[in-house]
Amino acid sequence: MSSTMYNKMWHQTQEALTALLDKESQKVTEPQRNQVFIFQTLATFYIKYVQIFRNLENVYDQIVHPQKRVLIRKILDGVMGRILELKNEMVELELSEFHYFDDILQDLKLAPQQLDIPIPKYFLKEKLEVIKEREKILAQILADSGLEISDMTRPVKGISIEEAVKLIQVAERARQGRLRAMFMKQIFLREHRARHARVLGDKIADVGASALCIQKVWRAFHQSRKTERQREEELVFLGMNPPPMFNEVSATVIQAEKVTCLRHQVQMKHEEDYKEALVTIKGDLKLIEGPDIKENLQDQIRRWFIECRNLTGAFPDYPDIEEGGSAIIFSNKTPQQVIDDIIANQEDEEKNKKKKKEKKAKKEKVKDKGKEKRKETKEKNKEEDKEWKMSPSVFLQTMEEGNNVYKDMWKNKDETGNFPQNYDPEMIKEEKRKELESELRVQVDELMRQELKNLKLAVNREKELPARTRKKKGSKTEQKGKKGKKEKKGKDKDLTADRSMESLYKELVEEGLLIQPLKVNLSDYIGECSYLGTTLRQVATEPMPSLLDVRQLIALYGILPLGSAAVHEKAPFVRSLLLAGPSGVGKKMLVHAICTETGANLFNLSSANIAGKYPGKSGLQMMLHMVLKVARQLQPSVVWIGDTEKTFYRKVPSSERMMEPKRLKKQLPKILKLLKPNDRILIVGTTHRPFDAELQSFCRVYQKIILVPRPDYASRYVLWKQIIQRNGGVITNALNVSCLAKVTDGFTQGHIVEVIRDVLTDRRVRQQTHKPLVALEFVAALSSLSPVYLEEEESFKLWYAKTPMSKKRNLALTERSTGKERDKGKKKEKKGGKERKKK
Repeated sequence: MSSTMYNKMWHQTQEALTALLDKESQKVTEPQRNQVFIFQTLATFYIKYVQIFRNLENVYDQIVHPQKRVLIRKILDGVMGRILELKNEMVELELSEFHYFDDILQDLKLAPQQLDIPIPKYFLKEKLEVIKEREKILAQILADSGLEISDMTRPVKGISIEEAVKLIQVAERARQGRLRAMFMKQIFLREHRARHARVLGDKIADVGASALCIQKVWRAFHQSRKTERQREEELVFLGMNPPPMFNEVSATVIQAEKVTCLRHQVQMKHEEDYKEALVTIKGDLKLIEGPDIKENLQDQIRRWFIECRNLTGAFPDYPDIEEGGSAIIFSNKTPQQVIDDIIANQEDEEKNKKKKKEKKAKKEKVKDKGKEKRKETKEKNKEEDKEWKMSPSVFLQTMEEGNNVYKDMWKNKDETGNFPQNYDPEMIKEEKRKELESELRVQVDELMRQELKNLKLAVNREKELPARTRKKKGSKTEQKGKKGKKEKKGKDKDLTADRSMESLYKELVEEGLLIQPLKVNLSDYIGECSYLGTTLRQVATEPMPSLLDVRQLIALYGILPLGSAAVHEKAPFVRSLLLAGPSGVGKKMLVHAICTETGANLFNLSSANIAGKYPGKSGLQMMLHMVLKVARQLQPSVVWIGDTEKTFYRKVPSSERMMEPKRLKKQLPKILKLLKPNDRILIVGTTHRPFDAELQSFCRVYQKIILVPRPDYASRYVLWKQIIQRNGGVITNALNVSCLAKVTDGFTQGHIVEVIRDVLTDRRVRQQTHKPLVALEFVAALSSLSPVYLEEEESFKLWYAKTPMSKKRNLALTERSTGKERDKGKKKEKKGGKERKKK
């Protein structure tokens, strides 16, 4: 697409955002009590913000103009943060991590796939060089230490020479047998034809009967082919089958990819030009306009001195550097406005003195009325508790600011002369004038402070006692600050102050605590959404979450905050995350996907990995200190604790006592307290047996608990199709994918991937042209695997029901049901009373 098309797309998105901000400002002021209505409003806002986020992310990735990109980035971060805030609001309202928007999506005429959270490409694009350099260093350290990077390739089993010779002999004898069988078949057919010719040699061939026979066969064959073709066309038309060239990449798609690559190159060039222009234009302004700005500032401050002297009879006190200097007084104000402020301050002081006298007289009267008011306030507070109001947003202001800048600068801007979409020098000059003025103001303030001192000494003959007292107070506060800093330093000692970051990084890699994450994208975690979530909840049955819901939660809680520092600082702070589910559902894959999408470092603190490393309390402290120090320095970082139930064992098995699996149990809560909003560090735990752990300590450490289920029918159907195609398989009419999805009920994604890889060998992929794939081939391989039975799934459900969030939800549901029953009873009583009166 062209630049005009992306500009148009941006303008449409901004219009949608302004309309949404107006609606949200109206809804915030209106208190509500109906929980269903509240959830629908929140969900509608959430869905619309996700649509805006998808469009803005696409525009930011492709737009070329550098100054537009700065503004779009600001709005994009604001929208991301608002989505996280709305998600947090919905979680607190429904007391569940999983939400279902089937009815709302139907009203808005949107598909569930349009609700998928996109991963902004700038997460990796902006630090691509840093990630590549880090991967090189990691590979070099692993190569030097003799360690290997774990690959996704399957290990090749070695065989002995005798077995290899035997295999060759079997293959050769089979080849010779096939050739002999073909030779004997040819001899038999030749003899059969000669015998048949001898029997029918005397008969005269009927040409008409022969032609009729050929016609019958040909017409039947032709009609069957025609019927098959019509059936396929009908299925394609109905959307039940993909079009014939569906899997092949079209020429237009290839051309579009080339255009996007070219746009990225132009984008980088324009960014470099823009950065150079920022420096050169500022230097030119300093030379040309710098002296005039300095003189204007000095004249403005001198006028202020004289006006204050005329009004108050004394020269004013000059604001300190910490307070902001003269910028506080003259922040977008004329000298006349400054004088008016001084007069207004004097009047306010006089009014305050009068009010204090009046308050003393009223205090006695208020004491008697206080008791009555307290009762009224209690009643009001009870009513307010029932009413729901949306909590204040941190990101609404940033979005409104960005939207106002868009309206002022870009909405009606004529860009007919800027076809290549280069930077606008006039806009840079406006920005740099403000920066230059603030820099020169610091120099002017120093000069004018000295000038004010000289004026006070010469005209008023006053000593600068207030200034000295200020300095003394400042010195005391500074001393206190220094003492506080010393105390803090004493508490948090740097155990590795004498070591460089490179040496710590190398040691962690060599010890196996810092590992190379696998290259896996979040989109590789295949799954479908649940289409019956809302209907099941209306019948008061909690549905199992779908794989698409899990993927969205990983994007919201893991990827978006870690990818953007601006979002992480202000958004609802998620320190830790737990992924619980049966083995093979893709928990480790999701951990690696978080690292891949954000370019994060991966630290492995699993109990099996840290066993025997850094022994004793001091060694454990040193290990955790090193991990946190490197994680903070090279953020974003993910600290992964695999089989985390072992850290919180109720009773340690005798076979695992030597490993000391509970080493981190007391240290993890302390680590979580040390993490601040500035630290883009996420602790992720994975477990396939959460019921073996102490629930209280488990839930204290992990802030968000996500239940990862086995795939349902829809997810299995998509999994079979996509993974077969990724491994080189071709899906034909001979392969019944629906049957495979039905048969594999209870099997996990890991089982399906394992079966497909076992069946689709290189030899089998080459044979597909004359021997298409059949479902029986996969069923035979499945027979050796054990599925996840319903009993195990029920145990996960029961454990999840005991978590704090689920307990709160169950209590809220019981309270609602009892409340409804009471309301029904009251209505019946009222009806009974009316009937009695009539009698």
